[in-house]
Amino acid sequence: MKRKRGGPVRHEVYVVDRAAFTGATELMARYGAFAQEEAANRADRSRSLGNVVHFCHWRQIERAIEMMNCGVASGSIH
Repeated sequence: MKRKRGGPVRHEVYVVDRAAFTGATELMARYGAFAQEEAANRADRSRSLGNVVHFCHWRQIERAIEMMNCGVASGSIH
């Protein structure tokens, strides 16, 4: 079952590590407006291959791109 893409921006995005932001920045530089879709495609490909670790990695990058593109602060701000 495919995930729905292109829906409304969620503001409860959670990213667990710095590597997600690094990967997101690299994809955004290479794919521009299509970076989030590329991350989602890579996550789907990893899931199809049964690689849970890479699936989670690409999903985190997809979430980081979403958060970086939303234009508003989310979560707790200190």
